[in-house]
Amino acid sequence: MTGFSDYAQTLRPRIEQALANAVPTTVDSRLAEAMGYALSGGGKRIRPLLVLASYRALTGNHDHPALDNIVCAVEAIHAYSLVHDDLPAMDDDELRRGQPTCHIAFDEALAILAGDALQTLAFETLSQADSLTAEAKLALIQTLAQAAGAQGMVLGQAIDLAAVDGTLTLTQLERMHRCKTGALIDASVAMGAIAADADAPSRRALENYSRAIGLAFQVQDDILDVTADTATLGKTQGADAARNKPTYVSLLGLEAAREHAHTLLAQALDALAKLPGDTQPLRLIAQYVVERER
Repeated sequence: MTGFSDYAQTLRPRIEQALANAVPTTVDSRLAEAMGYALSGGGKRIRPLLVLASYRALTGNHDHPALDNIVCAVEAIHAYSLVHDDLPAMDDDELRRGQPTCHIAFDEALAILAGDALQTLAFETLSQADSLTAEAKLALIQTLAQAAGAQGMVLGQAIDLAAVDGTLTLTQLERMHRCKTGALIDASVAMGAIAADADAPSRRALENYSRAIGLAFQVQDDILDVTADTATLGKTQGADAARNKPTYVSLLGLEAAREHAHTLLAQALDALAKLPGDTQPLRLIAQYVVERER
């Protein structure tokens, strides 16, 4: 394994096939098309990769059949959140991953419904992971529900919208992003650990890792929003500044934000040192999160 791109490319066919199989063929064709459009629109697939890498760190392989269910569940939640986040009532974006956003490609009402359907699909998919015990399936469902709902991602989105044209302290900004971005990243790592039946010390080390990279991911997003162009990002450059949203760059300045991202990376790598297994994929993901250019 030579780098993040090699690791991601090795697993991408499996991830994409699992996602392609996830959309029910029995639903209305236009709704299914919108769901598939949102779910298969490319992207870095960081959350599915974290599921697989977390499991591998504890077991040495990616072989458990339930991992495909977990991968689909976390990416369905992520895709639904992006569809809704792009809506006119929220961020009102027209470009996502270099393509028209779901409500532009279809229409606003269908985009809302597609997002709703992807959210429920996530939990249906977990319930069908029959290679796991009932206790493990329940733990996965609870973990994802808490990360996605009013204690996690949705709360972060609500704080984000309320902060437009306002002021947040660094502590408040961190709380917002621990919910909006970090909660689903935490869940992705934790769900891999649940599938691996990890012990308590391993789960704590993985939690420290995921909390660090969850924040680092957002810090780097804020940096890229001011340093990269729209073509590179695949979404509108400078969107946060245009909406007067608080960011790590607006609070810390560009160079201090870069330093903060590398501090978080060091914390993540330190957490991995406490795990005895094959943590190289998790290390590569952490480094990519901070060093990526889009």
